[in-house]
Amino acid sequence: MARVVRNLLFRSSAVPPPFKFHDLRLPGSFSFSTSASIRSKARKNKGKSLEKSSNISVINQSKLSQVKRRTRSEKELDEEAFLKNYGNENSAHVPVLLGEVLDVFTSVTLRSFLDCTLGAAGHSSAIIRAHPEMQVYVGLDVDPIAHQKAQSQLKSIIDRDSFDTASALKVHTFLKNFKDVKSVLGEVADDLLIGGVNGILMDLGMSSMQVNDAGRGFSVLKNGPLDMRMNPKATLKAEDILNSWPADEVGRVLREYGEESNWYSLQNRIVKARLHGGLHSTNELVDLIQNSTSRTKAGRQGWIKTATRVFQALRIAVNDELKTLEDSICACFESLSSGGRLAVISFHSLEDRIVKQAFLNIMNCSEVNGGGVEDEEVKRLRELRKINLDTVKEEAWIKQVIQGQNGTILTKRPITPSEKEETLNPRSRSAKLRVIQKA
Repeated sequence: MARVVRNLLFRSSAVPPPFKFHDLRLPGSFSFSTSASIRSKARKNKGKSLEKSSNISVINQSKLSQVKRRTRSEKELDEEAFLKNYGNENSAHVPVLLGEVLDVFTSVTLRSFLDCTLGAAGHSSAIIRAHPEMQVYVGLDVDPIAHQKAQSQLKSIIDRDSFDTASALKVHTFLKNFKDVKSVLGEVADDLLIGGVNGILMDLGMSSMQVNDAGRGFSVLKNGPLDMRMNPKATLKAEDILNSWPADEVGRVLREYGEESNWYSLQNRIVKARLHGGLHSTNELVDLIQNSTSRTKAGRQGWIKTATRVFQALRIAVNDELKTLEDSICACFESLSSGGRLAVISFHSLEDRIVKQAFLNIMNCSEVNGGGVEDEEVKRLRELRKINLDTVKEEAWIKQVIQGQNGTILTKRPITPSEKEETLNPRSRSAKLRVIQKA
């Protein structure tokens, strides 16, 4: 059953071709005529040639560096099946790296599973179908609209596949943030969760239905109120930050959360806009950004990238996304069973750095302290790590691992979407998948 589900949308290459880097070396020598005039022209053009070659080298080295920092997925996306399932206006959300996420949990017996960010339940639906052995499912989402849609989707999946799962599967969904993961699991009274959850997924991206809803204020291209709240019951809105926060705090948000180089100029323009009634719609904010963008950066490649960074910064500040992310990752890892896996999909560099560092911190921390009991515990963990490593060696998607006392990072470099997926779903371009397995 699991194989059928994975093959519905994805086909894996039997033998992926070896990855090759392009030769980025500059020409080692130049051949010149002995003619004096030719030598003179060569000297005049030498500076231009070297400058051009240097620029090309810098660009190529930058591309090479980006390739080294990630592992592009080798899965072949079935374009026909993808368009059939997600290529229409009725598709609420397209789950990113779906085939890769299914691969992560293929070798794990998922009797229990936790989705920390339900969204439209795209990932969860596929995972439930692929694991008929699942008995307990827990899903969280702080967005009530997403939560409602997910409940409907999960019910339809279970009703349709009742011959496989309904008799055994217990579904629990909560309208809560993933920072509450431990308290939520405590509310689920099930013996299967006593030893921990077998698999956990965190998809940190926004769903398409949130971006496409102009009333939420998330989209750069759709006019709407400057809201940006994931939880409509929260009090802080984006317009509150823009119209009432101190100038220094506005600048800090743009600089730290948006990584925007033009933050100081934008900060001053935002503060000046308060003299004329402030900013209250996404169009007003976009107009301000367009007028702040240098003419040399005009067009889509200029202002829209700046606007995307500004909107990202405001969304992070409104929803306090980064402050609790690291703690939530640690809480999720602690909630895993022995051999359980935590998969996290991030969508911008700030999130990915936090995920990467949180995983490394988990590897370096110690779970036991002092006394003779520690020796026995260390031996037990060492044996578990050996078992885990023997298991992961058989999985083709795992390229490099980092082994620690408490578990194993299965993605030394994050997995990114295939070129085909990026073409069919441009919003997946920045996605990065990292996975850790508990000892």
